[in-house]
Amino acid sequence: MKVAEKFYEFMSARTWQLTEDWYDSLDKSDSSGVYASTDPHVIQTLKRQNHEFHERFCVLFKDVGQDALSNFERWIEEIAKDNEHLSTPTHYILREFFRTQDQYLGILQEFVRQHGDEFPSGRIDDFRELIIKTFSIVISKFAEENYEYSQRRLKAQQEMIRELSSPVILLNKKTGVLPLIGDIDTGRARYILEHTLAECVDRNVEHLFIDLSGVIMVDTMVAQQLFQIIDSLNLIGVKSTISGIRPEIAQTAIQLGISFENISVTSTLERALNEQI
Repeated sequence: MKVAEKFYEFMSARTWQLTEDWYDSLDKSDSSGVYASTDPHVIQTLKRQNHEFHERFCVLFKDVGQDALSNFERWIEEIAKDNEHLSTPTHYILREFFRTQDQYLGILQEFVRQHGDEFPSGRIDDFRELIIKTFSIVISKFAEENYEYSQRRLKAQQEMIRELSSPVILLNKKTGVLPLIGDIDTGRARYILEHTLAECVDRNVEHLFIDLSGVIMVDTMVAQQLFQIIDSLNLIGVKSTISGIRPEIAQTAIQLGISFENISVTSTLERALNEQI
């Protein structure tokens, strides 16, 4: 029997034991992430993913010369986009890759102790090089895929936060209120403008109350964009009323030369609603 085939059989007989040994030796004191989970379903999935890695790795010795990246491509994609792994610090995951690599190097040493006299030492060195090279390829590709999926999730979360932070709330069929809270930078101001116009059109809003009492400070560019909302709403036939303008924002608006002559302004949202509804 060829040495590669014998080593394949040697490893494939130990795949589940590798998984159990790996999980038992995990540092489960990590503050967060998949490795600290006590959920039975998560643990079962984690073990399955680990075992599938072993099965794919063993095949490299059964079919020597095949492309390692192609062999692991689907596995890498599953792990990289898995929510549990996306919630796990990357350095924890890399740590487990290297611990698994050590497991394989340990198996190779055990194989050499039992069968080293049967095969040339140069062939064993080739196996050691294949193990290290394969892990290098898999880790690099995982890091790339994991980063891309992390960026996509971050972007989706940012979009959700933006939507939640600039909601047009309907008071009745034709009237809505836009309560703005927190710091507003240029990017958020641009989003508020676009989102507000779209929401008013989609919901057939005729009168929108914009409350700025929760906005502490804005720069001149942001203030200009906020007051552009009024002009833009007017162009699409939506009447607007501003409430809760802080003195700092009012001063910035005056410095920009913004006229309040054609803008309905009240001190508080409660007063605006009592006067208009």
